[in-house]
Order: sequence, then structure tokens, then C-alpha cells
Amino acid sequence: MGRRPAILVHGGAGQWRERYHDAARAGCAAAVRAGLAVLEAGGAALDAVVAAVRALEDDPVFNAGVGAVLNRRGEVEADAAVMDGVTLGFGAVAAVRNARQPIDLARAVLDDGEHVLLCGDGVWEFVRERGWRPCDPAELITERARERFEQARARNRGDVAADPGTVGAVAIDEAGRVAAATSTGGMSYKRPGRIGDTPLCGAGTYATPLGAASGTGHGERFIRALTARRCVEFMGQGMAAPDAAHGAIAALRADTGGGGGIVCVDADGRLGAALDTDAMAWGAGRAGDPRVLAAIAPRGRVAIDFDGAG
Repeated sequence: MGRRPAILVHGGAGQWRERYHDAARAGCAAAVRAGLAVLEAGGAALDAVVAAVRALEDDPVFNAGVGAVLNRRGEVEADAAVMDGVTLGFGAVAAVRNARQPIDLARAVLDDGEHVLLCGDGVWEFVRERGWRPCDPAELITERARERFEQARARNRGDVAADPGTVGAVAIDEAGRVAAATSTGGMSYKRPGRIGDTPLCGAGTYATPLGAASGTGHGERFIRALTARRCVEFMGQGMAAPDAAHGAIAALRADTGGGGGIVCVDADGRLGAALDTDAMAWGAGRAGDPRVLAAIAPRGRVAIDFDGAG
């Protein structure tokens, strides 16, 4: 498909109970449209992935922003990151509370350029200088999140596989620039201060001129395997995006036992996704094409087929 602008989003890999399938597909499709609006207006891939992730953070079906899982104190603590494949600019926030749109905070870190990662209360010290204020923590907590918290507290542990999905996006624009963004509430019933793979460069989020990748799954394993970077490196070795995604998840499984999914785009605009969990929510779209794909994919390679779409 050449360098036709395109975007691919994920709503997280895990179990995805059937009663949430319709909402997850709709949420992914809405995020694709938000990103496509940027690309079709001639905007940059970096802006497109942020727009898509913002839409996913606002959707309570996903584990990011509104509806994110709660830590052991009953709080939402978010991680988010964005990376520019052209400049290798990276901005991330970790263990930040009271943030309705964590991806906007990560973008502010990237744009500022002094640091690549801020965490905890330091995030708000930084963004208050720019006039931003934390939200009411109650805005973020849904009934579903409270129920999961009570269940986890009763057994004194979370359930990573059953957590609602981390969200992310990769895109390529008309100039051939790529970018990646990821946002998450992390692991349910996690210890306060726990930081996952999402805000760590190369673990859950990575982009270079060769391609971009965003991961979802067992964060500690993605960190040890540097799964997002490995996916991009595979594309740099000549693999098309679908093969790179499959290879990265196969390597994650071989090295750590697996437990996740990944989406990616290569420098030629090909989209790829793969997972080794039960399911992953995803959506994709191309500039100038009215069709938006959105589905709950089963374990394995994800078939992203615009030509076969109805």
C-alpha cells in the first residue's frame, strides 16, 4: 500500500469477555477515525497517534484514562508514552494520578525536550507550569473498575490476563513519517508506584525511521524482552510489519513466557499485529478510504485486510 497515510490502534490484549466486544470494536473504530482526521488533513503521524490514544483514554471500556484499573490504594495510576520515529523524540509519564488524558502529559514531556520520562508528583509540577491542572480522581473510576478492585482485594492479587486493555496506536503520514503512542492504567491491584513497559523506551513503545510499534500485555515481560524495540529492529532487517509483529511476540514468548500483543507499521506503510493471549481489540484505517476495520482478534497473526473488507 506504499506510503499511503494509515493508522492502526489496539485496545489491549487479554481475555476480552464477549459482553465487551461490541464496545471495544466501536471504541477502536472511533479512535481510528480520530487519527485519520489528522492524517487526511495533512497532519503528522505524531499528532495522529496522540489523537487516537486520547479517544481511547476517554472510552471507559479500556484500561487507560477513564475506566483504568485501580492500584492497591484504590487509585488510578497511569503510564503513557509517545515517540517520534523521525527525531527519536520520546516523552513519557509514569505512576501519575488524577490524569484524564495521560497521553497529553507524555506529549508535553516530548515537546519540552529536557527529559524523556517524568513520574509521580513530578509530572504535575511540570505541567502546572503550563497551566494544566489534575482532574477529580472520581472522574476516572468506573463501577467496573471498583468491582475488579474489590475482587482483587478479596484474593489479595490482581489478574493480568483479565485486565481491560492498555491502548496504543501507530501511524504513518503522507511524508512517510511514523510514530507510536501507548497509554495504560497498568496492572490491576498493583503496588503504588509500579511502572510497566508502556513509558519505557523500547519496551512498550518505540519508533525510528524504520517503523513504529506499540505493545500491550504483561509489562514486566515486555520490559525484560524490549519487545517494541525488537519489533522495529525486525522491520529494519527487512521484515514486513506483519512478520515483524509475529516475530516480536514469538521472541517474547520464547524469552519470558509471553503474554501480550503488539501493533506496528513499517516504513513502507504496511501494518502488522500479533498476539499470544486469548484476544486483542484493534482497529485500522487508511487515508481516503471510507472503510474502518475494527475487530477482536484471536491468538496469532492479525489479518488486516482492507481489500477483503466489506
